[in-house]
Amino acid sequence: MMTPLNLEPTARQTRSPQNDALLARLRVGEDAAFEELVRAYTSRLLAVARRILGSHEEAKDVVQETFLAAFQSLDRFRGEANLGTWLSRIAVNQCLMKLRSRRRKPEQSIEDLLPTFLPDGHQVRESALWEVSLDTQVERNEVLALVRKAIDRLPANYRTVLLLRDIEELSTEEVATMLGVTSNTIKVRLHRARQALRTLLEPHFRPNLS
Repeated sequence: MMTPLNLEPTARQTRSPQNDALLARLRVGEDAAFEELVRAYTSRLLAVARRILGSHEEAKDVVQETFLAAFQSLDRFRGEANLGTWLSRIAVNQCLMKLRSRRRKPEQSIEDLLPTFLPDGHQVRESALWEVSLDTQVERNEVLALVRKAIDRLPANYRTVLLLRDIEELSTEEVATMLGVTSNTIKVRLHRARQALRTLLEPHFRPNLS
């Protein structure tokens, strides 16, 4: 089974004095504080939105909508979470609304990426052990690019669950609430998404037997 991926620092961060100080400045309407917030989080929010939506242009729209929504709801933010976590959740919700409003486009079926099994329960083709784990690859930037491209190939429902659980590190219950499905559905989608991702990555990390 694939372990959760860590492509970059997660949005789930602990609160800090700097976070609280910035929040205080935001609450009094300090222009410089808003500019600081935008500079600090635009890059991360853009990366999250692009991976969920698969579109850089739509991701830019989501980031703008996220900051607008954050500014409008700042008085209702109790400050119990880190600002980055709060912004990421707004961005994810904006992405989900865009996904729901899209016309359905043909996607590769995830069934094509899952392992197949014999009647006795064994896999038709055993998964090979990877020569080196992802975390110890020397060319880490190249590895991360491969992983991101593979994630982008997953169907939207599975890609979103994988991103929210393994990268944003939201809980199963949080993701279920966001997507409006049961926790069991999230667990099944996550398991299948990890299996499919392994299938896509395996050719790059299988030992060279030649």
